[in-house]
Amino acid sequence: MTDRRSPDAFATRPWANSPPPRDPDMDAVPTMLAQEERDFYHWLTSSWTQDAGDVVDLGCYLGGSTARLAAGHAAGRKTSTIHAYDRFTSDERTKERILYRQGIPPFEGNDIFPISQRLLAPWSDRVRLRRGEIEAIGWDGGPIELLVVDAFKKADLTDVMTDQFYPWLIPGKSLIVHQDYLHWSQPWVAAQMELLGEAVTPVAFARDDTVAWLVEQPLTPAKLTAARVGALSDADLLDLLAKAEARFESWGLAPRLALSARALRANPGARMAWQMKMPG
Repeated sequence: MTDRRSPDAFATRPWANSPPPRDPDMDAVPTMLAQEERDFYHWLTSSWTQDAGDVVDLGCYLGGSTARLAAGHAAGRKTSTIHAYDRFTSDERTKERILYRQGIPPFEGNDIFPISQRLLAPWSDRVRLRRGEIEAIGWDGGPIELLVVDAFKKADLTDVMTDQFYPWLIPGKSLIVHQDYLHWSQPWVAAQMELLGEAVTPVAFARDDTVAWLVEQPLTPAKLTAARVGALSDADLLDLLAKAEARFESWGLAPRLALSARALRANPGARMAWQMKMPG
């Protein structure tokens, strides 16, 4: 029998071959995730995690990722806690593009916390909402088994949050799930994972942008210092992106990473996702 912690456990893509049953509560929570990513998140908490530590969702917006994690968590009868971090605010453009199109009635202002509380109420016994700036809240301590990341939008804050959360990941038992690993606007995410070297191993890709990494070695302060991306030059980032392209050639993902490199060349010095403009 294949060890669930082995990279081989992901090879058959069980989340795609056996998607979860429809859940009205889960489906009611708007999300930016593609369908395969939704199914992957549900599978991770229903079938992969073993309550070795908590689940942390960094940058959950309204709670779309959290709902899929929580529904799987409930289906798998897990007892750990899911910590969902965000400012829980939204600008008008995103409200129009995501919330209203997925069934949320129009509302005034940018505060979406009450909506998140209402939509995530079916899992209130297993979800803790952490409202505010992630780097200001930090982590209370204790092992993290599953770290889902959609908050590395700025290179310098990537380093801060990495120092706060990565040391609590369990070698051989924890997974880092980068929701934006393949998104062209955040090339420093791929760069960081290259700098971590043999301490992490890529094990899964879920369309559109998610890549998951198994933690193989303790993420010590020395390793994290060596993996900092905030002060890297464009040339440094491009070199690391080239290594990531080579790594993922056999996965068919090299063109996506090449687009990240093109975006960096088109936006020299940009270190915030919203500063990046799609290359022509």
